[in-house]
Order: sequence, then C-alpha cells, then structure tokens
Amino acid sequence: MFEPIMANYTPDGDDWTVEVTAKGETRTATAPGLIAARDAADQLVDELVPDDDVRTVVHTLDGDAFEFTQAYLAARLARPSETTGETQPESGAEPPAAAPAARTAEPAAKPAPAKSPAATG
Repeated sequence: MFEPIMANYTPDGDDWTVEVTAKGETRTATAPGLIAARDAADQLVDELVPDDDVRTVVHTLDGDAFEFTQAYLAARLARPSETTGETQPESGAEPPAAAPAARTAEPAAKPAPAKSPAATG
C-alpha cells in the first residue's frame, strides 16, 4: 500500500522546525527560515527513503497543507508587509529571482504585394 511522506513545519521564534515521517521513521531538523526548513525537509526525505525514485511528500504547517503552501509562497515571493508596505523577506529566505528582461522582436518585413496578371482585352 502507498504511504505518503509527511513533512510538518512548526515556527519556533525566528527558526522553523520540520519533522519528516516516512516508513514509520521520523527525523527532525531546525532551520533559520521556512525556505531553509523546506530544503532541510528534502535532505531528511533523502535520508529516510534513499532508494525511492518516485516520492510523494505532503508538506504541512501545523498539520495544514494549505497553510504551508500559503506561507511558503509568501516567503518565496517576499510579499510586502501589511503594516509597513515594505518588502520583508523571511529570515533565511533567498531573494526572489529577477524576471528576465523582455525581448523586443524585430518587425517582420512585409511581403511584397502579389502581382496580378494584366487584363487583356
């Protein structure tokens, strides 16, 4: 029977604790920020199930997958603070990648109008 790997995150002051459970074993790590904790979870999964090529990991924040997704995306995107309006990346967060510069395409040359045969008459 298939059993998903569970990774549960808990805030601990400025740090995060992640607990990964797979195949009846549990491992725990602490990291300075949610993004670093997510990376630590990947390492714990590799330790617990090194031979599994196909893995399904369910990431939760205090048991709630939606809350984890919301918090993780907010940390990755470093959305503005609701009180100051300033962008405040999470402690230990990597800055969001810059968007690639837009490329401008050269205008395509217009094809010459088709010549119609001359009317004879």
